[in-house]
Amino acid sequence: MRVPVSWLLQHVDLPPGDVPSPEAVGDALIRVGLEVEDVARIPVSVGPLVVGRVRSIEELTEFKKPIRYCRVDVGDDAQRSSTVEVGGEHNEDDGTRGIVCGATNFVEGDLVVVALPGAVLPGAFAIAARTTYGHVSDGMICALDELGLGDDHSGILVLPPGTADPGDDAAVLLGLDDAVLDIAVTPDRGYCLSVRGLARELACALDAVHGDPALLGNDLPAPDGDAWPVRLEPDAQCRRFVARRVTDLDPAAPTPWWMRRRLLLCGIRPISLAVDVTNYVMLELGQPMHAYDASAVRGEVVVRRARADEKITTLDDVQRVLDPDDVLVTDDSGPIGMAGIMGGASTEVAATTGDVLLEAATWDAPSVARAARRHRLPSEAARRFEREVDPAVARAATDRAAWLLATYGGATVAPGVTDEGGVPAPAPVFMALDLPDRVAGRRYERGAVVRRLSQIGCAVEVAGADPGDGGGAGLRATPPTWRPDLTRPADLVEEVLRLEGYDGIPSELPAARPGTGLTLGQRRRRQVSRALADAGYDEVLPSPFVAPSVFDALGLDADDPRRRALRLANPLDAERALMATTLLPGLLDAVVRNASRGLRDLALFQIGQVVRPGAGEPAEAPVLPVDARPDDAAFAEVLAGLPAQPLRVGAVLAGAWDRAGWWGPGRPADWADAIEAARLVGRTYGVELEVSADRHAPWHPGRCAALHLPDGTLVGHAGELHPKVVETLGLPARTCAMELEIDRLPLVEARPSPAVSPFPPVLLDVALVLDAGVPAASVAAALREGGGDLVEDVRLFDVYTGAQVGEGNRSLAFALRLRAPDRTLTLEEASARRDAAVATAAERHGARLR
Repeated sequence: MRVPVSWLLQHVDLPPGDVPSPEAVGDALIRVGLEVEDVARIPVSVGPLVVGRVRSIEELTEFKKPIRYCRVDVGDDAQRSSTVEVGGEHNEDDGTRGIVCGATNFVEGDLVVVALPGAVLPGAFAIAARTTYGHVSDGMICALDELGLGDDHSGILVLPPGTADPGDDAAVLLGLDDAVLDIAVTPDRGYCLSVRGLARELACALDAVHGDPALLGNDLPAPDGDAWPVRLEPDAQCRRFVARRVTDLDPAAPTPWWMRRRLLLCGIRPISLAVDVTNYVMLELGQPMHAYDASAVRGEVVVRRARADEKITTLDDVQRVLDPDDVLVTDDSGPIGMAGIMGGASTEVAATTGDVLLEAATWDAPSVARAARRHRLPSEAARRFEREVDPAVARAATDRAAWLLATYGGATVAPGVTDEGGVPAPAPVFMALDLPDRVAGRRYERGAVVRRLSQIGCAVEVAGADPGDGGGAGLRATPPTWRPDLTRPADLVEEVLRLEGYDGIPSELPAARPGTGLTLGQRRRRQVSRALADAGYDEVLPSPFVAPSVFDALGLDADDPRRRALRLANPLDAERALMATTLLPGLLDAVVRNASRGLRDLALFQIGQVVRPGAGEPAEAPVLPVDARPDDAAFAEVLAGLPAQPLRVGAVLAGAWDRAGWWGPGRPADWADAIEAARLVGRTYGVELEVSADRHAPWHPGRCAALHLPDGTLVGHAGELHPKVVETLGLPARTCAMELEIDRLPLVEARPSPAVSPFPPVLLDVALVLDAGVPAASVAAALREGGGDLVEDVRLFDVYTGAQVGEGNRSLAFALRLRAPDRTLTLEEASARRDAAVATAAERHGARLR
């Protein structure tokens, strides 16, 4: 949330002369646990910046774009008796300055902000008198972005009538000495999405008195009856609905400048007085509001759930098909608003509306969150309702809005107030008085706990001993209505600790018990990460959620078990609502994202779990109590209700594996590199994975390898991705990937160290001719087995096809390294082992020596 510092300080009672700087305000809020992302001072304008009144406008029609030559009164008395000569033409100056301007959103008589020659605007934009479009422009009429007050450059900043006089200092009027805080509000701190909540936090941080804007007085008449008939259906889950009506509003009444300025600094564009007032009250009190054109509302207002296939045209002129889970505000004509999200077009406050019905309600947070995501309608109102809104402030919000419309729009506030529903009484929480001391590991000063809980709005009273907490002295705290998150003693402890300062909590780590540490599986996982990183891969953490369309993009068959994915009940992104059954979609997304930013040579890996549900419906897991450890039977029921979640490692390669340079040409990454990455993972676990050809989507059918343990257990696949998959996903050409299931690799507690023979090896080569369809890996395995334990290594170094070996055949050349652990091998021994290896290859695969 963006909020001006001056607005916050208005509601904090500080001693005169003790006003903190914007940076000090940001630091104070950080101390109490808020995330202040930026303290942005409004860019300073140097030099003369004044208020001016447009006296005359001359349209210069000889140019292709709209250009105006304006005479602007800037209160410059020194100019009133002077003359200006332009191109030999003498113009008697009536005390105004001539300024050329391209904007068209102002008329004669409007008040504007003028930068006079000598001024320097934000961005080091110096203003000087210059000749342009055939006239001398003696200054510049400014837009909001040129003054550093926002990003709006749609037109000139036009001040409301009566705001100031020509010649007044515009810098003072605009409050250009202010600063804006940009605060990231976490989901559990919804009350901080308002000046009311942030000012309370600032008062706590500065140990000052908070002036609650919800208690601002007004001179509204006492309520007399209902403002409008309203009925709440039970299934709508609307806790409170307050309505107030104002009549005889002047539709042309301008929004006062002080309000427009605060809205602009908060990032909200002013529209009209009625709309601006509802937005202002939302920012001030945290209560989203909606204004209806009362003359367009037909009959009783009913809050209910939507009916099947019901439709509404919202304020953005989009017709939306509603879901039975949506909550609506309706009248006799049908839906007139989507609760907590957006109003309907049929009751929109128009430029001629003078009869306004104000609504301030408290909606069900989950219902608003689901509807906002379902209809893709994020809004400032929905953002607040999703985080809970104080139900007790609804009446104060409607009163505040009605008073503002009466004060600045000349409206008459109708005496009736409709207030349906109520404010649930918060449940008191008992806490042992010394619990914060025990949790923090330090002793707080006497009275600090009661003082801090009182500062956040709790009603605190001394209570008897809590028999469940050792019988010590305690207190009973009743949370305020704006803090629905305070439900347990631990919540109260957290409030005391953060307000007293997290930096005062000792940071000494307890000593670890001997013999504890990482498990064998955890150590192996870290070893895999280090091994892949040492090999040149970068680790990424993609989203674990995927879209249903990704399975088609990967070319999976209709009966492929990877298509059987669990759907999230409340997804963060409606398009990615499935739990990933493979690591490849996330990794490939990372490749596409990096490639779109110019990084074409990539080697990425991820270690993470996938979710692989069985063929049937999963059993429903029970909800376990939190006050005691569940027994073995209950724990077994929980496990039975969970799908399989194996741990996997995946890697993708694209572009060059070895880059070209002065050292020579580079080498593109290929399927062999993906297989080697998988074998590297296997060697980290102390096993040598066996490689065989396979056909498995999304890999290329001729460049896909299945990876097995020595006992034949399949652990994964590696190779080059299918060209159609590469094209569909927008991947770099010939992208390669591998994926292994780590949980299938054996965990060996004590791995024997390798025995290194001190005797020299015997190196022999064999070239075998055999059918071209026989995999080279199978031949290598046969040679290794036939040669026995003296064969230390078998390496393929050449493949030949041609007339010399016959059609349909190929020649595979292998280098054999033989060595004995206790002696030097003789040539006769080595040759005998080579012959035995060739014989085994001939027996299994029909190979013959070339």
